[in-house]
Amino acid sequence: MGDRMDTGDRVDTAVVWDPALLGYDLGGDHPFNPIRLDLTMRLARALGVLDGIDLIAPDPADDAELGRVHRPDYVAAVREAPMASWDVGHGLGTADNPVFDQMHAASALVVGGSLAAARHIAEGNADRAISLAGGLHHAMPDRAAGFCVYNDCAVAISWLLDNGFDRVAYLDVDVHHGDGVQTVFYDDPRVLTISLHQHPATLWPGTGSVSELGGPGAQGTSVNIPLAPGTRDPAWLRAFHATVPSLLAAFRPQVLVTQCGVDTHVEDPLADLALSVDGHREIYRTVRELAELHTGGKWLVTGGGGYELLRVVPRSWTHLLATVLDRDIPVETAIPVDWATTVRKIAPNTVLPTVMGDGADVTFERWGGGRDQPVDTVIRDVRGAIFPLHGLDPDDPRD
Repeated sequence: MGDRMDTGDRVDTAVVWDPALLGYDLGGDHPFNPIRLDLTMRLARALGVLDGIDLIAPDPADDAELGRVHRPDYVAAVREAPMASWDVGHGLGTADNPVFDQMHAASALVVGGSLAAARHIAEGNADRAISLAGGLHHAMPDRAAGFCVYNDCAVAISWLLDNGFDRVAYLDVDVHHGDGVQTVFYDDPRVLTISLHQHPATLWPGTGSVSELGGPGAQGTSVNIPLAPGTRDPAWLRAFHATVPSLLAAFRPQVLVTQCGVDTHVEDPLADLALSVDGHREIYRTVRELAELHTGGKWLVTGGGGYELLRVVPRSWTHLLATVLDRDIPVETAIPVDWATTVRKIAPNTVLPTVMGDGADVTFERWGGGRDQPVDTVIRDVRGAIFPLHGLDPDDPRD
């Protein structure tokens, strides 16, 4: 276990972080509160996850880098919005995406964080890289959406495609459909986008149905796995294992990019899935194995959604950092007293968990044998629609 190799300055994992990233702050009582990032980094430090790690401070993405995905008129609108006395449009100034001071600079820095992670992988300085402030997967080329101003995931993928990678897999485990990334690469056969999310009939943005398969020249490279409200860890993991590993094996990506939103948790106030922190930890460990198996370990990790700011996000994302760094934390690990004291100063009435897990059972029965389960309907739909496009047999559990 450890984060460094013995070959020169090369490290296994790059961790991108600077307190300036907390400047992406939509203000007031907006649910996308940067305190979740601050408390995550504090908890990770308190548990020793970041001991000996030199954090990488990113530079803001410039207009050319943002232009990989976003239209120049939109970038100009973001820059001008805090000073404008008129409606700038482009999805800005809404309840979801209010205008805030230094919006362009703060958003460009988030993109710069994911680009820094991509560069460390492409330049051979790291096999894995994580930028927790990233994961703004809803932003569209010409507008803000879903708390996201610029789409750092899409910009990083575009950059990777121009810097040594021909096949990129994007895996999105946020409760909301990864619509912005899918839109950008819908017609690009070099990018496989896979999104597991709450069913679009029951949650914003209302997209991400199984029938969204990719454009005419990229059929099968857009994969959507919509899950019913109330889905718990065993059913989520059953759906994941019945679809994702086979598709990654068939696509043969050179690098895996993941958006690791934790708004799938049962306590999240904005959605209706029912996962646990234990389930999140299991997802991260599984994705790590898949990256080792299919991309030679090349794995770029971003954060994303998550709106139970005190009880859930810091624990889940501390597990994410620990997993990426091969410093896995047992779920029964006690919450550090000093960290809990800090949280109680912020929110005195919050009842905090005492350990790093929820005590949930994450064991599951694999698809392809035994009794049917409700989640099998979507598994069969996804396999039936997607697997033949990759030369896989949708009815064969070995595929």
